[in-house]
Amino acid sequence: MVDENEQTEGKIDDMTEENKGEVTDTKKVEESQPAPEKKSEDTKPEKHEETVETSEIKEIKTKPAEPKQPKEEKLVEIDSKKELKKSTKKEDEKDSDFNYIVRIANTDVDGEKKVTLGLTQIKGLGRRMATLVADAAGIDREIKCGNLTDPQLEKINEVLGNLGKKAPPWMLNHRKDFDTGEDIHLISTDVELRLRDEINLLKMIRSYRGIRHESGLSVRGQRTRANNRKGLALGVSKKRP
Repeated sequence: MVDENEQTEGKIDDMTEENKGEVTDTKKVEESQPAPEKKSEDTKPEKHEETVETSEIKEIKTKPAEPKQPKEEKLVEIDSKKELKKSTKKEDEKDSDFNYIVRIANTDVDGEKKVTLGLTQIKGLGRRMATLVADAAGIDREIKCGNLTDPQLEKINEVLGNLGKKAPPWMLNHRKDFDTGEDIHLISTDVELRLRDEINLLKMIRSYRGIRHESGLSVRGQRTRANNRKGLALGVSKKRP
């Protein structure tokens, strides 16, 4: 019995020595590891801020991405903006004194057209004569008719009344008048009245041209067999066998 007790005591001593070695090893490991830093009170609000930032990031991630507009739609929007800017500029250019219809030489002229184009609405005036009138009156060719002032309109009417003296003779539309023998330029209603009077005079004196006017035929030597045929269209009769 004594021997058995001695053996058990020896085993216990061996176990205690092994446990002591393990304890010393764990102490060394704990000493080698750095001591955990103490969390100060200042770090607490940082945690709160971090949580707020993370929540915002989550919200941004959860939001659906906006659909990208195609290039064509963007171009259309840009064009519409440009058109709006142009329209606003045009409205700014038009003052309250702007006239949409201007009365010149007993004819209504469109106020939105330039002077050189607006004067061509008067019967008897072409582009070349209109530019001559604008230059003789001292008016810029690019100005719109609606922006013309009263003194400028008076100058234009004065020039139109004396075109026979202001313009060279090759630009006039009625040279060597029958009554006076002068070179004049007819405009507006004077053109139709003078033309009617002269045709009636040719009919009265029974000239060849007057007779052709009366009969409704061509006056200046045009052919009438194939062209200038009036009345009912007659078919070509077939030859009988």
